[in-house]
Amino acid sequence: MPADSMSALPEALPPIGSEQPAPAAEAGALPAAAATPSVTPPEPARKRPRPGERRVQILQTLAAMLEQPGAERITTAALAARLEVSEAALYRHFASKAQMFEGLIEFIESSVFTLVNQITEREPQGALQAQKIVAMLLQFGEKNPGMTRVMVGDALVFEHERLIARMNQFFDRVESQLRASLRGAFEAAGSSTPTVDAQALASALTSLALGRLQRYARSGFKRAPTDHLEPALQRLTA
Repeated sequence: MPADSMSALPEALPPIGSEQPAPAAEAGALPAAAATPSVTPPEPARKRPRPGERRVQILQTLAAMLEQPGAERITTAALAARLEVSEAALYRHFASKAQMFEGLIEFIESSVFTLVNQITEREPQGALQAQKIVAMLLQFGEKNPGMTRVMVGDALVFEHERLIARMNQFFDRVESQLRASLRGAFEAAGSSTPTVDAQALASALTSLALGRLQRYARSGFKRAPTDHLEPALQRLTA
């Protein structure tokens, strides 16, 4: 209906049974009886998430909640409230909250080790491989603060112990790859004990990465884990 025709409508309908004559229609205006009635369009039906989409939404929301500095233990009730669903809806996708955290850990593992493989395939020098792996790990944590709290175990303190064990295994894998990269570097440099040297340096680099991620999480994500990283790595792997 044009906006001008709204001003021509009476403020209130006359009472039933009144004998007031109907007002004459103005030239160029539709009679009141012929006016198009105002119809409120029906609310669109709520779109049902595609299979697997809700699962991803749950994990994304959990990660976002973990990004809040000083966030305490996240309950399924708080997670459901953020998603505007019931707790029962959460359990249709995950059997427990531990499984939700496992979903985050799987994402961390897949993302990091896919990038590790790319680094080792493209960079022939072992020392540079090690530098790039540590830098990539810290950049991943910096860009994903909620994931950092999972990686260092802060978000897992009150959760199932198998989650902490799995993150420990994650860093063991990182150290193992660093050791393999550095062993080749020490061999190329003519070291008489390349395995021992590689083990010592891989352990130091892993501790450096873990310590910087912990500092990042416990500073409320204010102290970036990549600050002054390049000169530190160059000194360690020189």
